[in-house]
Amino acid sequence: MENPIPNERLHLWAAGRVQAVGFRAFVAQAANNLGLTGWVRNVGYDQVEAIAEGQRADLDEFAAIVRAGPRASRVEESRIEWLPAGNEFIDFTVRSSR
Repeated sequence: MENPIPNERLHLWAAGRVQAVGFRAFVAQAANNLGLTGWVRNVGYDQVEAIAEGQRADLDEFAAIVRAGPRASRVEESRIEWLPAGNEFIDFTVRSSR
């Protein structure tokens, strides 16, 4: 059964101890497990940015997982922006740092 067309986009920033702890790989695995598309990348020294598209319930679960982070991380602050899905992604990838 094919995934339904994504109807929402979650733009998320997480700050804290989120680099050099496997955070981007953790985020990508969570997104792939939930069937989401989009990307994650490091931004600056202590921040990660992600865009994920999918169904709202899956995106809510994704946001909770990202806020918890992997064991070695510590998310001190996060921000979320909801947008309509652009449907331009075919999978979820780890992008180079900005």
